[in-house]
Amino acid sequence: MELLMHAVEFVLHLDDHLNVLAANYGIWIYAILFIIVFAETGFVVTPFLPGDSLLFVAGAIAAAGQMDVWSLGATLFAAAVLGNTSNYWIGRWVGPLVFKWEQSRWFNRHAFDEAHGFYEKYGAATITVARFLPFVRTFAPFVAGVAVMSHPKFQFWNILGGALWVVSFVALGYFFGNIPAVKNNLALIMIAVVVISFLPLLYAFVVRRFGKQAAS
Repeated sequence: MELLMHAVEFVLHLDDHLNVLAANYGIWIYAILFIIVFAETGFVVTPFLPGDSLLFVAGAIAAAGQMDVWSLGATLFAAAVLGNTSNYWIGRWVGPLVFKWEQSRWFNRHAFDEAHGFYEKYGAATITVARFLPFVRTFAPFVAGVAVMSHPKFQFWNILGGALWVVSFVALGYFFGNIPAVKNNLALIMIAVVVISFLPLLYAFVVRRFGKQAAS
């Protein structure tokens, strides 16, 4: 619980923390941001790291002159693409270990075949849209790897989704992050970003839950 409270406090005061890091570490701030975004997108065990809010605040700090926005964008884009790629290949590596079980109480071959078909058919939308959904963006590339989504298809939509994600949030922070009304209420805006990001997941859950009840 204490760790969770520290994580929440870090996100709500992300602007203060990044300002301190940028002031104290200079050019190394790019490496720090790269590591955070790479970890958030590249490892299924770290979906709690800041994503959307980090990009937004970094864009605002770049607008204030503490970072070069082009170097920032390139760094975050590389981290997002390489993170997803790493997660995908981890999934591809883990998959065969599970598939050796064939049909068992731990592994449902039919479910795997359905997942593979889903990612081949809808993988483009899944990988791209998942970029804008906390937690989902961490698990989507891993599941794509487990489901053996073809790598060229995955990589194309990975790059496109990464570009859209980084450019949109960094640009929002760069152009609007230093407006007094936004800067003075940044904690509330960070909460709103998280809540809004989870709305599609909530909608999907409600539709699925009540859709099943209606069908029955």
